[in-house]
Amino acid sequence: MVSKTILDNGIRVISEEIDHVRSVSIGAWVEGGSRHENGLNNGAAHFIEHMLFKGTDRRSAFDIASAIDSVGGVMNAATGKELTSFYIKIPDYHLELAVDLLADLFTGSRFDEKDIGREKSVIFQEIRMVEDTPDDKIHDFFESLFWRGHPLGLPILGTKERIEAFRRDELLHFFQTRYRGRHLVLTAAGNLKHNRFVDLVRRSFGSLRGSSVCERIEVPVARPGKDVLWKELEQVHLLIGSPAPSAVSPERHAAFLLNSVLGGSMSSRLFQEIREKRGLAYEVYSYLTPYMDAGLFGIYLGTGRDRVREVLGLVRECLERSCSELLTEEELRSAKELIKGNFLLGMESTDNRMTALARNELCFGRQVTPEEIIEQIEAVGSEQIRMLAGKMFRPEALTVAALGPVSEEALA
Repeated sequence: MVSKTILDNGIRVISEEIDHVRSVSIGAWVEGGSRHENGLNNGAAHFIEHMLFKGTDRRSAFDIASAIDSVGGVMNAATGKELTSFYIKIPDYHLELAVDLLADLFTGSRFDEKDIGREKSVIFQEIRMVEDTPDDKIHDFFESLFWRGHPLGLPILGTKERIEAFRRDELLHFFQTRYRGRHLVLTAAGNLKHNRFVDLVRRSFGSLRGSSVCERIEVPVARPGKDVLWKELEQVHLLIGSPAPSAVSPERHAAFLLNSVLGGSMSSRLFQEIREKRGLAYEVYSYLTPYMDAGLFGIYLGTGRDRVREVLGLVRECLERSCSELLTEEELRSAKELIKGNFLLGMESTDNRMTALARNELCFGRQVTPEEIIEQIEAVGSEQIRMLAGKMFRPEALTVAALGPVSEEALA
């Protein structure tokens, strides 16, 4: 059973009781990511994620790490374009410890000047690691092109120049106006009682006062184009993308099915055509990234510099086919079973159920049941998918980015 309570300070508390497990997964979800930044504070959300583990008024960085390690739990965090999450998975009898520790990060973090200086060096290394990993770097490069002029195109890590210039008061301002109130959601799934969870959260997070920032969110508009980031590599890394349905669009399930058929598995059209039949790439896949009010469909592959035109031609042929031909009954059924199977198996994890609670609340303001999702997937037909492909894959809507030893002319 899923239950929800809103605290006096605006924090939403949602839990799902699963009495046949012995674990509890807890997450603190912040509506804050690189989308909520600008050219001056880009990288702030990710930097703050790091700083919350550097020590509080009650715990050192070592104390934070050992508190969870000593009870066999797991603790981590992640920063994305729209959300930042902090999560803990522990045995059910350590629920109080987990809530207290999460709250300590939000209410007692010191943001010590020396720690800020050290963490800048750590994040510089993280940025360099991306720079040295072409199949990571191409995604940042592509999104800066695809969403250019909008904060969604900013890198989550920020830039070395901007990170170097961060001041403590800038970070605290971002933290104190976003990591609280209506921007903060606490979710838990596992062997727990909602009332006790709410009592623990109220006791630990109830002092988190202050007004969350009110802002006008600009709806992103994709800007098609072609660009090359030249680098001497053994391969050319390519990303081809188009606008796609948002996380709340009625067309989102059709988009996931289309993605599955095109490049979402080893039996997909792109994988079979480009890798298995022709041996033109080792890695080729498609993916769907839905945001709150927009979406991105992308195709990634790496190939030899002399095969770029050929591979891009095959990709375009595959996209054109999806616009003009209906999926076969076998393709449609296989895609539905793949998505349903992955979804249902994932729901057996308390981590995934905790995450689903947060995403449903933040996207829809309500809990969408597994039965509702399965029904919506089953209701999608081949013609609906073909029509969506026709909207997404118009030639003038495509963006192509390349990283490697290739000229822009090769992308034509």
